[in-house]
Amino acid sequence: MTGDNVEGGRLTLDLAFPYRLLRAGEKSRECLFLLHGSGVDETSMVPLARRMAPDAVLIAVRGRVPQEDGFRWFERITPTTFDQESIHVETTAFAAFANEAVARHGLDLDHATFLGYSNGANLVSSLMLLHPGIVRSAALLRPMPVLDKVPATDLAGTRTLIIAGAADETYGSFAPALVTLLSRHGTEIDARIVPSGHEIGEPDAAIVGQWLPGLAWTRAPSR
Repeated sequence: MTGDNVEGGRLTLDLAFPYRLLRAGEKSRECLFLLHGSGVDETSMVPLARRMAPDAVLIAVRGRVPQEDGFRWFERITPTTFDQESIHVETTAFAAFANEAVARHGLDLDHATFLGYSNGANLVSSLMLLHPGIVRSAALLRPMPVLDKVPATDLAGTRTLIIAGAADETYGSFAPALVTLLSRHGTEIDARIVPSGHEIGEPDAAIVGQWLPGLAWTRAPSR
């Protein structure tokens, strides 16, 4: 392990993605994987996530593609077009990482939510479509569709919250297409719009915080 403390969590480098594990003190079955936006690192999501789920175990993960002074999850061509090979490579690596991380720390994907923002949300939706069975619940903040070719994935039994920004000039107009795409593949969608731009903040924290307890943490394990 190496790196600075963030709420007691140190940067861990022994899996495919650098990450920090942050426990709230009391033993909780609830777990949030945090996937940050472009140009920052894994610490950027922690304060907001802690307000959303005060008692959850947080796994704050760092993307592996450098961007400016931070990181992203896969290569982009323009702000709204992306390198498809990079998406597939990084998504496959993250699928293995998620399984290894929960096994190592005694967690359970049946009690995990994947919380992604912007580029991080796009990695989560790609993970759902390319590697079904890992994500049971997902909260996607300011997402858009990024896959040129989508497999015939069955997402029945999963739940997804999508929060778009009414004034988001980057991804806002693309959010309805992702709602339609994921709905057609069988996930249960809760789609919201907040009076924000591409940035995220307290309106998002309030919605996610209310949505999380509604998840069936006692739901039957996936087949």
